[in-house]
This record gives sequence, C-alpha cells and structure tokens, in this order.
Amino acid sequence: MPSDVADTAVVDSAVVDAELPLDDPRALAAVSLIWREAHLLDARRYEEWDGLWAEGGEYVVPIDREATDFASRLNLVYDDDRMRRMRIERLTGGFSIAAAAAARTVRSVSRFVVTGREEDALEVCSAQILVGYKREDTFVLAADVTHRIVFGADGPRISRKIVRLVNSEDTVTASGFLL
Repeated sequence: MPSDVADTAVVDSAVVDAELPLDDPRALAAVSLIWREAHLLDARRYEEWDGLWAEGGEYVVPIDREATDFASRLNLVYDDDRMRRMRIERLTGGFSIAAAAAARTVRSVSRFVVTGREEDALEVCSAQILVGYKREDTFVLAADVTHRIVFGADGPRISRKIVRLVNSEDTVTASGFLL
C-alpha cells in the first residue's frame, strides 16, 4: 500500500470493534430517533426537534475534530438547553438574518455503529451528508456525528449530539439551519 494511502487510513479502534446490534431494540430505537431528527431538521420543525432532547442535553459542533473537552475549547456551537432554545428562537422568529434567509436542506444519515453501551444509554456514531440550498447556491457538508441516546419513561431522547464537520477548520459562514 502506498505510504500516502496508509497515512490517511487511520482507523479508530473503538469504531472497528463497534457494530449495530440489530437484535437490540434500543439500537433500533436510537437509529429511528436519529432518522426522525434528520427529518424534523430538514422540515425546519425546530420546536418538535427540541422535544427529542433529554433535559440537560448538549448540542456541540467543535472546531477541533479531535476535541473531547468542549467546555475548554472553542466550538462553532456548544449549546445547553437554554442556548439551544435561543438558537431555535432566532431561526424561527423572523427577525434575524438566519431566519430571513434560511437554507433548505436534505440530509442523509447512515453508517450507524454503537460505540458505547450503558444500562440506560447508547452512544451511536454515524455519517451525515447534508445538501443545502441558500441564495441560489447549493452546498454540501459532511460530518461524523455522535449521538448519546438515553432511555427513560418517555422513550429515547438525545442527551448529547456532537457534529464533527470534515471541514470544521475552514471558514464558516452563517448557515441558517441546524446540523
């Protein structure tokens, strides 16, 4: 194998050992929740999207793809419940540029693997390809996404979503949508 290919073929051992256990109803419920989330975001049904979240949930889009301590790093997005709801208000209120020039999006989420299991939670990693259209311009964003899904009396809920854009260190423009 050429050395340049070997250098780019770095694989996380946690992902190699991961799987999507189709016989685990929690894994299927988690994937269904993630697909529902994608549908609600593309439909701009942000208040319904907020209802998918567990109390105290974190929505993170880090700049550094390797970051794990988001509180001590600069992020594109680092929202708790309050900040997530403020972001939704800006997107739906009609008074901000993000609302006035909102992008239309279609996303595909695939390559699901369970990378962590707890008694009441699963960590699911996936790939997301988002195609957007805004101001006569079409663009594509790709990301590795990690969801932490908790299971309680109200069913599965998102307790953390980390969106690691493949181009996270490039120039970022106002998007007018949620990842």
